[in-house]
Amino acid sequence: GSLVVNYPFDDDEQGIAVYSKSPDDAVFQQLALSYSKENTKMYQGSPCKDMYPTEYFPHGITNGAQWYNVPGGMQDWNYLNTNCFEVTIELGCVKYPRAEELPKYWEQNRRSLLQFMKQV
Repeated sequence: GSLVVNYPFDDDEQGIAVYSKSPDDAVFQQLALSYSKENTKMYQGSPCKDMYPTEYFPHGITNGAQWYNVPGGMQDWNYLNTNCFEVTIELGCVKYPRAEELPKYWEQNRRSLLQFMKQV
């Protein structure tokens, strides 16, 4: 897990971790930023320092392929084949948080989710 908004493309022609710009890159960045700006820890860009000390996401967002290459991912497939503008929102450094921690996740992401919905 991590705390970041990931946007297309998740794959590039060379199969390496490098920025892979989609035709709607500016729109995807706007959508991703609309979410991350409302989550202070995400927006700061280094949310998982203890687990991933070198990981840094400027403003809490990343192009998928720049982070790591995912050939054939659903996010890209939906964009290319159905014109669905999909982003992946990673909500925390721990993939499977304990049940008692879920209210904290809700509070950290409630405003982000509302802001993201306004973009529609």
